[in-house]
This record gives sequence, C-alpha cells and structure tokens, in this order.
Amino acid sequence: MRLLLPSAVFLLMISIGMSLKVKQLGANWARLSWRAWLQALLATFIVPPAIALLLARLFHLNWGSTVGLFMVGAAPGAPLLTRNLAKRGFDMHLAASYQVWAALMIPLMIPLVVAAGAKFYSRDVWISPLLLLWQIISKQLLPLAVGMLIGWLAPRPAKRLQPILNVLGNIVLTVMIALTLFKMGPLLKQVTPLVPVAALLLAVACIVAVRLFEISDPLVRQTFAVCNANRHVGLALLLVGPYPVGRMATPEIACYAALAPLVILAYVKVYAPRREAALLSAAR
Repeated sequence: MRLLLPSAVFLLMISIGMSLKVKQLGANWARLSWRAWLQALLATFIVPPAIALLLARLFHLNWGSTVGLFMVGAAPGAPLLTRNLAKRGFDMHLAASYQVWAALMIPLMIPLVVAAGAKFYSRDVWISPLLLLWQIISKQLLPLAVGMLIGWLAPRPAKRLQPILNVLGNIVLTVMIALTLFKMGPLLKQVTPLVPVAALLLAVACIVAVRLFEISDPLVRQTFAVCNANRHVGLALLLVGPYPVGRMATPEIACYAALAPLVILAYVKVYAPRREAALLSAAR
C-alpha cells in the first residue's frame, strides 16, 4: 500500500517529463506576469487551507477531520492532469509548468501555512522545509528530470511510451485510492456525512479561487483551475503521519482523493462545450 502512491506519482512525473523541455518550461513561466503569479500563489497556497478551516468551523468538524481537510488544502501539486483532459481544452505542458512551480514553492509555503493555521488553535506546529524539499526532489523533480532526459535522448520512443505511462500511473493511483477506502471501511463509517460535503466544497473552492483572479489568458486560467483542485493527498498523508492525529485525519484525506476527481470531471464536462462554442464563434 505504501508503495502504490509513490509509484503512481513516479510514473506520472516521468510521463509528464517526456514531453516537457527546459525552454518550454521557462516560456510557460514567462507567459504570466508577476501579478498573475502572485494571484496563483494566493489561489494555490493561501485560499484552499483558509477555506478548509472555514468549512471545518461551519460544519463543526472534530479535530481529526479539521486537520485532514486543512492538510489537503495546504498541499498542492498532484500530477493528475490526464491526456483526456488535455484534449478537452487544457494544456498539459502548462499544467506541468504549474506543478514544477508549485513543487518549488512547497518547502517555503507549507511550513508557514501550517504554522499559521496551527496558531488559530493555540498550537505550535513546524514542518521542516528540508523534509519537504527531499520529498519534492525524490518523488517529483527527479522523475520529471528522468522523463525529460528520456524525451531528449529518445524522442520517438518517448512519444509512444508517454501515454502508456500516463494511463498506467492513473490506474495505479485509482487502485491505491480504492484499496485505501476499502481498508478504512470501519473508520469511514464513523465519519460524519458532512466530511464528504466539505471535501466537495473544498474542491469547488479550489477551482473558483483561480477563476476569480484576473488571469487574462483563458487557457491558463482553465488549466490552473483544474491543477489547483488536484491537491496532493499523498503529501498530506505524509505530513499528518508522524502525529497522533494522523489516523483520525486519514479518512478526510481519502474522501478528498475520491471526490475531487468527480468535481474536476464535472467542471471539464461543463467547460469543454463552452470552449468549443467559443472557438466556432471566433472562426466565423
């Protein structure tokens, strides 16, 4: 079980790296102004955990549920933008650039966000940036670099292999989520029905947070909205693991992992027809 999530992330990051070039990465970063990146920082690292705490207060969630929901809100950057989504009006390369940016920001932002959130409950919590840096390098940046190297040395085989790794990674991830939910059956029965509602609302809030900011490029806005709802549940589980509250927080994290993809797919289904209509209108 512990190997499934790292394996899925590793495969997905290699797949993303195979079609990503360093120049393209820099070009995507330069595509947005500093103001747009500041808005992305707020939408990615500040708004989701704040919304999570607000939902926990509104629904009177217990301490474990509050921690689980908050840690999901604090952990962005899951590599789950599939090729099918990319074909429906979302830029997979731009999503990869966003994820690399989020990964680089995680060791700086998550310790500050978690420390600030803990202060609201009169607690002192500090997560080592070095721990986060190692997790980001070993589980995201390293496989991304491997994928980029394969794409540079063997572009044609990489092009054929990329969709296979993408599908395989998503299958492994789906199996992991299903097994986790099955294993946690007794714990999930004890969770209040408001927890899934809070998880759904948090996913919606992550999408809305990006759409509300003034990002002029619609493709950037739509891609970032989907990426922002892809919270890094694996990182959230890692962060709560060493603490006694970790077992109590796990069902909430699992709920988000299971329900957020439904919100994303619903958003894509609503958005894709509108984008196609806009393109047809522009063509005329």
